[in-house]
Amino acid sequence: MATAVRKTNWFAIWVSVAVVVVVAIIAGLVIWMNASTTASNTPGAIGTETPKGSIVNSETGAITFGSGTNTVDTYIDFLCPYCNQFEQSEGPTIKQLIADGKVTLNVHPVTILDDRSSGTRYSSRAASAMYAVAVADPDNAYAFLEALYADQPGENTAGLTNKQIIDVASKAGVNVTDDLKKAINDNRYMQFAAKWQLPTGANGTPTLVVNGAMVGVTMNPQTDILARLK
Repeated sequence: MATAVRKTNWFAIWVSVAVVVVVAIIAGLVIWMNASTTASNTPGAIGTETPKGSIVNSETGAITFGSGTNTVDTYIDFLCPYCNQFEQSEGPTIKQLIADGKVTLNVHPVTILDDRSSGTRYSSRAASAMYAVAVADPDNAYAFLEALYADQPGENTAGLTNKQIIDVASKAGVNVTDDLKKAINDNRYMQFAAKWQLPTGANGTPTLVVNGAMVGVTMNPQTDILARLK
């Protein structure tokens, strides 16, 4: 009895090979995407320098605007949505009081919301950038502060990248030199920014202190600030 010659099923073989290749490509893409996500969700360099500039108090961490006899201290986190509300509702009044020579504003960047930026430590990076601008271009530091809130990212996102922060500074009129770019990209003052805490008795941001007395923020500048000036 004759034996039938078995034909090789090349179609089935090529289909199997194609499936293996596709699976390998997909696996590679998954690994690459996971690696990319991990890389993007890290803060990068952690700078250890102390900012030294005409409006930066390296002993208290305050960035000072104005020279009035009344003092207003704000403790803010650049990721804090309530700080943004405070800036929108009371910032214009504070800015005018500074211009009128009635108030010295001490801004204290804090970093209590670092855990709400998907691992990128946006609060610390933004605070470091704020110090970098205060050192490099003090005349435009307040405009940069306002711009950081105008472009504030949402909580539980990765926040702005350092490149985007540089773009914010540029749009705010800051003189963005190569050294300032490097300071922001390197998170030059991150460790300095991260060491400051809220004052005793405060339980969150924004915290407002007027002439040494802590004030419960109502988002009303008349009661929060103006009524407390000397």
